[in-house]
Amino acid sequence: MTYGTHHGTGWIEVICGSMFSGKTEELIRRLRRAVIARQRVAIFKPVVDDRYAVDELVTHDRTSIPSRPVRHPREILELAGDAQVLGIDEVQFFDRTIVEVCQQLAAEGRRVIVAGLDTDYRGHPFEPVPELMAVAEDVTKTHAVCVICGNPAIRTQRVVQRGDRILVGGSDAYEPRCRRCFVPPEESSGDLFAAGAKEAARDAAKDASAGRRGRGQEGEDEA
Repeated sequence: MTYGTHHGTGWIEVICGSMFSGKTEELIRRLRRAVIARQRVAIFKPVVDDRYAVDELVTHDRTSIPSRPVRHPREILELAGDAQVLGIDEVQFFDRTIVEVCQQLAAEGRRVIVAGLDTDYRGHPFEPVPELMAVAEDVTKTHAVCVICGNPAIRTQRVVQRGDRILVGGSDAYEPRCRRCFVPPEESSGDLFAAGAKEAARDAAKDASAGRRGRGQEGEDEA
């Protein structure tokens, strides 16, 4: 849902989901529409996100738009100027001060659009995104495609052995998984859960493989 700027009313829009689900792509789409509407736009991202470019928002398929990197959310207040529409990407990399900043910007009558991961690599809520979802006027949940079975993916699977909650990376470190195929990392209190998830993921992979073989056999029979 896209709002219009009526009577100086501000609001917050949240675009969230797993990695590779098109969050930044949707953010860029909305910001470009605002530019076409001749609205004043300011775009920001955390300085830690330098995967593809330092001063641009860049999708995994290399669609891009200029942006300003910031170290702390309060810098956005200083740099917002007279912008009517503000876009903030990778919002999960900021501390919860970003919630206060977005609330203040919206209270000033601005449209604030943020995008970020709603869960971390363990499948846990990734603050501050859940809190932003709670105070936003509009929330869009995007879905990727599970690389194991092809179902809609809502989880981000880390495929490298690193325990840091924040690890900036792309397809070299992460892949999208559905609920069934997601394998949470083993934790001291969750070994049984992790083992069960691994077994479920193996079963899902077998089912997907069997389904592909079955479709191939059907094609041969029809031929």
